[in-house]
Amino acid sequence: MSALEIVTRQDFSDVTYLLEVHHPLMARAAKPGQFVIVMEHKHGERIPLTIADFDQDRGTITLVIQAVGKTTKEMQQNCVVGTCLYAMVGPMGIPSHLGKARKVVCVGGGLGVAPVYPQARAYKQSGVYVIGVLGFRNRDLMFWEDKFRAVCDELIVCTDDGSAGLKGLVTAGIAQAIAKHTDIDEVVAIGPPIMMKGCAEATRAHKIRTMVSLNPVMVDGTGMCGGCRVKIGDHIKFACVDGPDFDGHEVDFDDLMARLGRYRPAEKAALERWQESCRLHSQADAALGAGTQLAEPVRPDGVGDA
Repeated sequence: MSALEIVTRQDFSDVTYLLEVHHPLMARAAKPGQFVIVMEHKHGERIPLTIADFDQDRGTITLVIQAVGKTTKEMQQNCVVGTCLYAMVGPMGIPSHLGKARKVVCVGGGLGVAPVYPQARAYKQSGVYVIGVLGFRNRDLMFWEDKFRAVCDELIVCTDDGSAGLKGLVTAGIAQAIAKHTDIDEVVAIGPPIMMKGCAEATRAHKIRTMVSLNPVMVDGTGMCGGCRVKIGDHIKFACVDGPDFDGHEVDFDDLMARLGRYRPAEKAALERWQESCRLHSQADAALGAGTQLAEPVRPDGVGDA
């Protein structure tokens, strides 16, 4: 088996999929809270992905990915069992600090459910009382409920439409946990920035330490490019080397979301170019399959040869 070979592929929905990648050295080194930077092919984009699981015995790293942009959609199309990633750098980032907490709430919203799992497992293995709060839009998008029940003393599932568990956002689950337990030492929350901001606000009045995992745009993963800088209190930090975990009560989420919004036009343009290239390739394949001769060759960029 070659390094970086995809040994497992699982689709949770039409946009969310799991890849288990063979990398024994990385699997032995990985810790909860860390991430990797992946390139699907040699001309591909470098994208940061939080490690959703690692198995030292199997020598694998598990990634759970949401196909929302050009690269993640391209990976969804190309990455199947038996194929290989071009590069995967890591584990990167500072591992999550478990500390001396005795009772912890681990919150995952949407895709954030996957990366919070290693932390919930690590807390449980350390003898901590773990309360899991998982949020999904609806029952059809749920995944890993059994994995969390195996490592949580209590599990609260929330869905936006009430099709499973508690109807409402993960903040409703946090409120329920706080109402039942007055001795919660820490909350760990991973998900979209707006969701993590809500979690931090839900715990602020109770003065419960709340850690969040930030995953802004990264390029080199060494702090040199500055793309992943975030405002933490009165300081500027870099998520790749100072994080990805930060005190949620100190994170300037409005600045983070504004910075992420600046990249949306470029991301949209890249996706549209890729989709157009795929459309042209499909037309060319269909024409050749039908035994017809194209009037002129079609290049991936959509421009015919002169």
